[in-house]
Amino acid sequence: MAGAVRLSDYPIAAIQALRREASSTVNAIGLLRSMRALGPIPETLCAYPADFYSGHTGRGAEILEGRFDLAGDQLDADSGKAGIWSRSTPSRAFACSLHGFGWLRDCAAAETSGDEARRLVDAWIQGFGRWNSFAWSQDVLSSRLMNWLRSGELLFAVPGGDNEDAIRRHAARLRCLVRQTRYLQRALPLAPDGIIRLRCAAALTLAGLCLPGEAAMLKAAIAAYSHEIDRQILPDGGHLSRAPRAVAEALIDLVTVRDVAAGLETELPASLQRAVERLAPMARFFQTVDGGLASFHGGGEGDRAALAAVLERGDIKSRTFGFAPHSGYQRAHAGGATVLLDVGEPPRGALSVEAHASALAFELCTASGRLVVNCGWADDQPANWREAVRATAAHSTLTLEETSSARLLSPGWQRSLLGPRLATSPGPVTARRNEEELGVWLEGGHEGYREEYGLSHRRRIFLAADGGDVRGEDALFRPIDDGAPDDVEVRWRFAIRFHLHPGVRASLARDSMSVLLVQPSGAGWRFRCDGEPIRLERSVYLAAGAPPQRATQIVVQGEAEPFGAGDRPPNRVRWAFQRLGRIGGAAGEYP
Repeated sequence: MAGAVRLSDYPIAAIQALRREASSTVNAIGLLRSMRALGPIPETLCAYPADFYSGHTGRGAEILEGRFDLAGDQLDADSGKAGIWSRSTPSRAFACSLHGFGWLRDCAAAETSGDEARRLVDAWIQGFGRWNSFAWSQDVLSSRLMNWLRSGELLFAVPGGDNEDAIRRHAARLRCLVRQTRYLQRALPLAPDGIIRLRCAAALTLAGLCLPGEAAMLKAAIAAYSHEIDRQILPDGGHLSRAPRAVAEALIDLVTVRDVAAGLETELPASLQRAVERLAPMARFFQTVDGGLASFHGGGEGDRAALAAVLERGDIKSRTFGFAPHSGYQRAHAGGATVLLDVGEPPRGALSVEAHASALAFELCTASGRLVVNCGWADDQPANWREAVRATAAHSTLTLEETSSARLLSPGWQRSLLGPRLATSPGPVTARRNEEELGVWLEGGHEGYREEYGLSHRRRIFLAADGGDVRGEDALFRPIDDGAPDDVEVRWRFAIRFHLHPGVRASLARDSMSVLLVQPSGAGWRFRCDGEPIRLERSVYLAAGAPPQRATQIVVQGEAEPFGAGDRPPNRVRWAFQRLGRIGGAAGEYP
């Protein structure tokens, strides 16, 4: 297990925190706002970006009635729906979602006129439109700008008639949009590295395109966006965070910006088009048969409709491939079955604040849907689940002595300064692939337990050519270079977990050596292993969004010896998922 925090991280984080605090202080007293004139306010936008994300009528109807269900919590507005802005929020995550306005499209889907949605925006402007340290933080601000611009016609189309109040509120929205854009331009260097900074650059570029008369700002925004794209998008199309969600969101944002630029006949750097050509195949790489994303490193299933709308465009090509060497994933597909294996080190430094201890975790999807999953995460889940699902035990892989292959920073001054980033890494994570006529072998190894327990973990997975046989082997071995262990009598407890999708029904055989699995379509699979008796335990699935869903996990336990090559029990466990065909009706029909 290697350290993931460097000494230089502390002064860098401290300086960045001081810069943010200084910026907040200056803006709080209004010094910069008074020194910088906004200039002429446009009458409308020169382009209305398409919104690939779809609104939900049911959620929108609840919001229009004053009930806000966000980030796993619910809050009712007391005095009218606009009164939500004067209420204390139940959590920081709720506040981020509320001030980010992602729910605005839900309101638009639920009402024809859009009057109530505009009133909510106008009430926010009255309370927070000048500046607020939280609501104008780069994370929240970039989300709000993107969502306002994607609701362009709803918010910024010139009102008809001569209603003076409507005209005044319309002008106030445009003025606030300009003010937020100018602030984001100044605050972009202070944005946290990773997804947030990339979204800030995308939002600034989109605003520069949509607002007339902003040529200078647009030029600077495009330069910043190109820099972040080149820096954060890997050669294989993955993102530095290694999160599938980051890939999908970066692609959708970039296509949105590209489409607006094309409509305005504004030329973008060729590097941005090349980034689309890298991102699209990688998004397809992470897709499962249901159109959603596999869940690794803080991302959930995502918005299927939005991703499909982008990937199915005729001008976007997305070839298929099996190994993403820079992102650290192996993919095998055959006979309708897909295996995705995490064979990379988690990101380090500031990029690891959302990272999971998921070395050698895998997901298995069949032609009938998801079978083996990781617990996953979605931003609308209750915050008290966040840390638990980052642990190795929340993934379909092996844990030793119920510890994670990578550890989070413990609560204290270090975590307060650096954030909830990873303190340790599983060390070098190796990967190997062998394709043959009978099927595909995927292999990986990591040393996350070597320093503490003297053992390395190796996993091999075989996917047969017909997709009906998935075999695996997990081994714990002592590297030869480490010599003999100090205590040959000690035994280390391990558990191999296979988290099942909530739709899968599992029945344990009487001898506890196999499990019958039935998917919602009625497709049957059998799990078996050559290790200790199998156990079925409770699990939870969060990748599909709130609320958390109850699920089941298969657990194989054992006690490993502190020596050996992992070529025999008890340090080696072999397991298999084998297709049985259709079993009765849908899984929901079984008691």
